[in-house]
Amino acid sequence: MGARVSIQTGDFDLSAEVAQLRLNDARVGAVCSFIGTVRDRNDGQGVQSMELEHYPGMTEKSIEAMIDEAFKRFDLHGARVIHRVGLLQPLDQIVLVAVTSAHRGQSFQACEFLMDYLKTQAPFWKKEQTPEGARWVDARVSDDAALARWGIEARNG
Repeated sequence: MGARVSIQTGDFDLSAEVAQLRLNDARVGAVCSFIGTVRDRNDGQGVQSMELEHYPGMTEKSIEAMIDEAFKRFDLHGARVIHRVGLLQPLDQIVLVAVTSAHRGQSFQACEFLMDYLKTQAPFWKKEQTPEGARWVDARVSDDAALARWGIEARNG
């Protein structure tokens, strides 16, 4: 089995990632995946590009810990998280979360759990270029509320 977490500048291929996650695992009855893409608007402003930064090593360790938590909470067989960093344009893929399990309910829940974590707690910093200039993007209160439903308090303050 390959790495569970990749932080990379290059794009990813959903089909290849899911095929690797399912490879030779006849227990898998469900695969759930989420792909996030860069939008051309955020909070009513145009977005020309987005730049993501992270702390190498710390970011992967943080995401690995949340995958471990997902395996404790849900009956999973596999998980894969890819998050891109660097300069990204509208329409670019930015994040992939994919999980496998025997049944769809566990896959859906685990995928959403991991994505809620990534949106609020993973150590990434996002800077958007807008027609009005550059701005740093904070996690939204609604993202914190999504995390709270899993019994996890946001650490954004």
